[in-house]
Amino acid sequence: MIRAAMVAVFTLSAAPAFAAGDIAAGEELVAKRCKTCHMISDGDNVILKGGKTGPNLYGIVGRTAGTFEDFRYGDDLVAAGEKGLVWNADEIAAYLEDPKDYLRTYLDDKKAKSKMAFKLRDEQDRADVAAYLASISE
Repeated sequence: MIRAAMVAVFTLSAAPAFAAGDIAAGEELVAKRCKTCHMISDGDNVILKGGKTGPNLYGIVGRTAGTFEDFRYGDDLVAAGEKGLVWNADEIAAYLEDPKDYLRTYLDDKKAKSKMAFKLRDEQDRADVAAYLASISE
């Protein structure tokens, strides 16, 4: 009984710290802030016409970091994927706060770098973007 209670406490304390995201607000933010570098296309349909500096964001949730075909990632993002980083809403939200710091922490490497210089400081904005990206993933 005590063990079950302790497991429940640890499980709840390990729950994501991010607020629930608003998909519509996230879609608007992606259209305003992310399309400069990223597009969203399912292959047949362009959902958001954007730049190609960053990888296509369609289906990012569930994708191993640094593995989208035909995109040249930075070495450290590829290393994070090789270490087991698979994008989910919480990881995306954490990455968006400060990509370089995220990779340095994830890889335990003070010299790790991210090609993405953009930072999204507002916690709710990060949750909204992550919720939208999750909604366009299989």
